[in-house]
Amino acid sequence: MTTDPVADLLTRIRNGARARHPRVDLPASKLKVEIARILKEEGYLANFKVVEEKNKKTLRLFLRYTPDRRSVITDLRRVSRPGSRRYVGKDGIRPVVGGMGVAIVSTPRGLMTGQAARKEGVGGELLCEVW
Repeated sequence: MTTDPVADLLTRIRNGARARHPRVDLPASKLKVEIARILKEEGYLANFKVVEEKNKKTLRLFLRYTPDRRSVITDLRRVSRPGSRRYVGKDGIRPVVGGMGVAIVSTPRGLMTGQAARKEGVGGELLCEVW
């Protein structure tokens, strides 16, 4: 069992993209499904689905590549860790890589991108950054 499921998710995506795998499988949870939903909406994943096998739910992420087989995801970074949480107010959410990336924030209104959190005027825990 992993102590940091979000870091495990990001590491599996990073490793799968670098190895040019078409998909990545990992144990599912509500938090991971919401992160996958945001990454799909922002265009970093081709698709995702939750598969149930033998009473275990597995999250299947389909990675996205450019026509010349380069990964759409350049890098991922875990910001708030279990040992060092990072909370930001609405004004503390900065653009990622000059606006080319996306920050994922856990707010009282659910998981959302940093841009959506600024627009709604809420802050929260800055989970990760993807670019």
